[in-house]
Amino acid sequence: MTRWQALRPVLLTAVLLVLAAPVAQAQPLSLPTFDFVRPAETPQEGLQTMQLLLLLTVLTLAPSIVILCTSFTRIVIVFGFVRTALGLQQSPPNQVLIGLALFLTAAVMMPTFSEVNSVAVQPYLAGEIDQVEAIERGTVPLKEFMLRQTREADLRLMLEVSGQPAPEGPEDVGFLTVVPAFVISELKTAFTMGFLIYLPFIIIDLIVASLMMSLGMMMVPPTLISLPFKVLLFVLVDGWHLVVESLVRSFTG
Repeated sequence: MTRWQALRPVLLTAVLLVLAAPVAQAQPLSLPTFDFVRPAETPQEGLQTMQLLLLLTVLTLAPSIVILCTSFTRIVIVFGFVRTALGLQQSPPNQVLIGLALFLTAAVMMPTFSEVNSVAVQPYLAGEIDQVEAIERGTVPLKEFMLRQTREADLRLMLEVSGQPAPEGPEDVGFLTVVPAFVISELKTAFTMGFLIYLPFIIIDLIVASLMMSLGMMMVPPTLISLPFKVLLFVLVDGWHLVVESLVRSFTG
């Protein structure tokens, strides 16, 4: 193959590009236009936009509301104490514990959610009240639930921190004051229940460790021997049923 035959495809490609350049310049690139973003033409369209923004805001804050304003915190912390007391690292897995905690939270909070739906959500959907009044009505049942589980010392602390005067009644306490006081009380209650759950398993660990030391088995980890006994004890007493029953009764009692 001669040198000219080897360069001929390259030269033909260059000539085609030169000939096509004017055609490409004569047809400018057209960009797609987006006409779905436009100003509202009627007050109803503006109201719908504000409702959509409010809905997105509520959905963004929904995880925080579920964690901090419901029974979820106490339940999931106690479940974590149970797993740690048994000496199990990943059994049950986190997904199972969190899923069970969510369903138990829904069961415990069902009366409160039903009241919120009847006094706030349904009147708002029927057009009887506006958004501001719906939020004010909806927070009342939730605040009453939190105040029933909040200690006076924690509530007094948050009132002092926020600089608010002593309220005359529960309706005078601000929602932003109730939430941190409720969370502190829930942490104390959950840690108290977790400590009581720990006690029998600590006794088993101490007994097993003492027996192994008396037998001269110094190289074997005590947890390796005590773990089956702790699991067996937990299964024999139907531990999960007792834990769940105690958690549910702690909110209703």
